[in-house]
Amino acid sequence: MPIEQKPGADDRIGTPLEKKLEEIIPPFERFTHDQTTGSILLIICTLAALLIANSPLDRSYESLLLTKTGLVFGDWSLTMSLRHWINDGLMSLFFFVLGLEIKRELLVGELKGARRSLPMIAAALGGMLMPALVYTAFTAGTPLVHGWGIPMATDTAFAVGVLALLRKHIPAGLTAFLTALAIIDDLGAILVIAVFYTETLDLFFLAAAALLFTLLIALNVTGIRRPGVYFTVGGLVWLAVLGSGIHATVAGVLVALTVPARPKCGSRWFVNQTHELADEFAHMEQKSARPLLGEKAQHAVAEQVQDTVEKATTPLQRWERYLETPVALLVLPVFALANAGIPVNLQELSRLWSDPLALGIFLGLVLGKGIGITLMTWLSVRFGLGQLSKGVQMRHIAGIGMLGGMGFTMSIFITNLGFTSEPATLVTAKASILLASLVAGTAGFLWLRFSGTAEKEAGQDAERAA
Repeated sequence: MPIEQKPGADDRIGTPLEKKLEEIIPPFERFTHDQTTGSILLIICTLAALLIANSPLDRSYESLLLTKTGLVFGDWSLTMSLRHWINDGLMSLFFFVLGLEIKRELLVGELKGARRSLPMIAAALGGMLMPALVYTAFTAGTPLVHGWGIPMATDTAFAVGVLALLRKHIPAGLTAFLTALAIIDDLGAILVIAVFYTETLDLFFLAAAALLFTLLIALNVTGIRRPGVYFTVGGLVWLAVLGSGIHATVAGVLVALTVPARPKCGSRWFVNQTHELADEFAHMEQKSARPLLGEKAQHAVAEQVQDTVEKATTPLQRWERYLETPVALLVLPVFALANAGIPVNLQELSRLWSDPLALGIFLGLVLGKGIGITLMTWLSVRFGLGQLSKGVQMRHIAGIGMLGGMGFTMSIFITNLGFTSEPATLVTAKASILLASLVAGTAGFLWLRFSGTAEKEAGQDAERAA
């Protein structure tokens, strides 16, 4: 039986100022959740780091980043420079969200079906192998060759941000293709970091990390879904991986893979439960002169609704949604501030074109990525191993290949691992990464923007002629 509502029952309760703020906040929330916002902030922080590094503030900037800080309990201590806390600690949160994205894509996303995922997997493999080969061709026989992992990575935030600017000129499936490609690419980079950029291993800490990881799997299997439990044990996994010699950010991905991806209750239960609670709440509201303010029973029902929502959704989706904005708007910009500051000397920049390290990175990202992604995608489709999404054509894939050359975050990250004790080499590598990312991003944007326009105009001409 329908419940009669009181006059004005649907009116919002709040002060005039509160109602005014409600009109202002939604557009701001949409802005902060827009993919281009994170990319813009990343660019701003990169430029800020470059300006500081080439100003009188340079020494203070570097001194601050080298400041030691940490925790001390008796004889036990964990202290690192501020830059290391950002690169090993804060970036673990980025890798955790990345791990959640990888798991979601494998279970329900673009990577679930072999027919759809094979071209993306092929593109990612080509986008990793070809740049590494180009880099090795320029640095073979020198101590620089171990930096081959630098041009393998794609910066998802920048690349997807560029596509967001082109949403009116590209098919909808192209963003999904790039996102899936970048996720596989990042997974490859994580494996490269774990296997090839680990110098020494501490077996005790490695065993501790394995045991804690097993505990997280057990928590998942037994149906434990409390975030506090996963973040506590996950923090211990991070400490163990840090002590093992493997880069600590790998812990973020390991913990993410154990996060439950199934709801506690099904959709039918959710519908029935919410209907019952809504009816119960409405009956209480009819009898109460001061809704929610003085009725503990109504508060209890409202809390049950929240509990019902949590039981019908997955921790994987909730935690990814909660963390993706702070990671995009805080973690990555802070990483850029701490690592993108390099001294720019025009004379030194002119020497990049004769430096094998610079050429290997630049051409690996700009040419290696473009050729590898496009060629491997074409081969997978040509031999019937998979098919592209509706509306996506090979000319679009060529543009994606160009955008793949925006290595920025992950490339700088691997550079820090490969040349951490060589300041001059670090500067050259980072300058090459920044220049390659700029060229690749600009080329990809222009290609996708104007090739789409040309095709549209050709279609309109054909229609008029008909």
